Amino acid sequence: MRRGGLVLSQRGGNGGYRLAKPAESISIADVIRVVEGPLVSVRGVRPPELSYTGPAESLLPLWIALRSNVREILEGVSLADVASARLPAEVAALTDAPKAWANP
Repeated sequence: MRRGGLVLSQRGGNGGYRLAKPAESISIADVIRVVEGPLVSVRGVRPPELSYTGPAESLLPLWIALRSNVREILEGVSLADVASARLPAEVAALTDAPKAWANP
């Protein structure tokens, strides 16, 4: 997290880590990218770097659409939102879908 610029470290008796900027300006997407890498990949490859031919050709726009939606949600939620236990209304509304909590 320090190398990714999300936290600052301080040595000494009162040392430790603190956020490098306000929690409201750090998205969950920022954290995931620093800790895990790309938000969405297919077999370790980012969707724009994939190519398909034949009947599977429509998979590429599918992965890109998935990536776009994941990015939209995770960039729309900040550390402050999570810490306050108040997700943005549009994100919280997604959990109301009947199948949101069910396994396929």
